[in-house]
Amino acid sequence: MFDLDNTLHNASHAIFPAITANMNAYIARVLGQEGVPAGADAVNAARKLYWQRYGATLLGLVKHHGVRSEHFLHETHSMPNLAQMIRAEKGLGRLLRALPGRKVLLTNAPHRYSTMVLRHMGLHRHFSHHIAIESMRIHRQLRPKPSKLMLRKLMRKQGVTPGRCILVEDTLANLRTAHGMGMRTAWVTQYLKVADPIGAAHVPKRLIRPAWVDVKVKSVRHLPARLSRLR
Repeated sequence: MFDLDNTLHNASHAIFPAITANMNAYIARVLGQEGVPAGADAVNAARKLYWQRYGATLLGLVKHHGVRSEHFLHETHSMPNLAQMIRAEKGLGRLLRALPGRKVLLTNAPHRYSTMVLRHMGLHRHFSHHIAIESMRIHRQLRPKPSKLMLRKLMRKQGVTPGRCILVEDTLANLRTAHGMGMRTAWVTQYLKVADPIGAAHVPKRLIRPAWVDVKVKSVRHLPARLSRLR
């Protein structure tokens, strides 16, 4: 299972800053009064509070402000120049084709955005399933990564046990949950410059491999050389 942003491409370069700006503007409108957007302090406080309480700012906006998740995701991921903002290594298609096993894309980004990124990179054909945040629901409630309930449901639908799964990610919180469930974990570090805007994941100051990471690689291109540690 592969994450997308900052795993298969460099979202820190331009995409994450754009999403962050879109999110801040959206939250300012939601928190504003009488048509006047809320200030930066109120926006930052809400983002931090909802991330700490729910693990994602979006979940707090849905619960406390009646925001429709589909509208939020569309507005925050609308980037007219998306294709020009994508930065990725060459040869990822050959890499994915050569790696053993079934490949599943598992991203907390919305489906429309992630489809556009995959198609621009020419990688869509290499994934048997494309699971975006809209599909991460338990009892009709959004449960994005690192939700254990969502991951268990996913593995049941895929017909696999945790011991047969590898999660390739840049976000340590997601890897920690997956490892605790019995999955193997690979941490991709080369693009860790800007935090994930949706989950508000922190960028670690020191890239030391924690106990719940089986393999730390700078790039997904280094995975084939480390497969023995992931079996």
